Amino acid sequence: MAERFGKPQPQHGLARCYRHPDRETGIRCARCDRPICPSCMISAPVGYQCPDCVQGASGVARAARPRTLAGGTVVDDPRLITKILLGLNLAVFAAVLIAGDRLVTDLGMLGYAIDARTFEWIGVADGQWYRMLTAAFLHEQIWHLAFNMLGLWFLGPPLETALGRVRYLALYLVSALAGSTLSYLLAEQNQLSLGASGAIFGLFGATAVLLRRLRADTRPIAILLAINLVITFTWSNIAWQAHIGGLVAGAAIAYGMVNAPRERRTLVQVGTCVLVLVVIAVACVIRTTQLLNG
Repeated sequence: MAERFGKPQPQHGLARCYRHPDRETGIRCARCDRPICPSCMISAPVGYQCPDCVQGASGVARAARPRTLAGGTVVDDPRLITKILLGLNLAVFAAVLIAGDRLVTDLGMLGYAIDARTFEWIGVADGQWYRMLTAAFLHEQIWHLAFNMLGLWFLGPPLETALGRVRYLALYLVSALAGSTLSYLLAEQNQLSLGASGAIFGLFGATAVLLRRLRADTRPIAILLAINLVITFTWSNIAWQAHIGGLVAGAAIAYGMVNAPRERRTLVQVGTCVLVLVVIAVACVIRTTQLLNG
């Protein structure tokens, strides 16, 4: 059981969650005015309440089911989906080491090109739509994998805590698809690309939106994002299109999720994801038509 504290004293800068002193937050309980972080926020008719106030609201043992900032269910392990995504990336990397370039050629992001082995057309324009998602779990170099997984482990858990598992997974996967889509639109049709960077940049965009929603300091994430963007546009052999596509989609989805009005939260959140997916689908149809008729 969490230790109880008195009403917080005024202090400079952001307050810290009364149950998690290592977490800064700009949100306070609507009943007792104590600062609470995303994992402690429980939706209330007006604002958010802390777990203690919810449990004692009417002297009833069973209170409203705890919800995250975005309306997801509060869980004991806020890193589960992040761990699963890490495991999938590591497993696919091991498979690439075993199978070699064949797996990369068969599953990597590719617009439209001739397979050097079979002399047949392959790629998304040939109907291999799965490449847009499978490419986001492929890595060839250990440094590439390590860089992306470090970003996932750093950015993922706070987002998973604030959004809930289902919303967080949707954010990750749609950001990955958006990254592949912009690559499909703007990159050379025979350019093979791979990596989780589109999804990771989606987490960057979502983190910036979340911090702004919590009225927290956004300078650290802004600096980190700026460094990554400099790397994106200065290093060679980097698919910048995937980075930008994921970044924009992640920010848009997160904005819809954390700012949705409580009474229409699910509708707005699902609608935001569907809208981004519709844009992705339309862009892909246009590009496919161009390639097949070009």
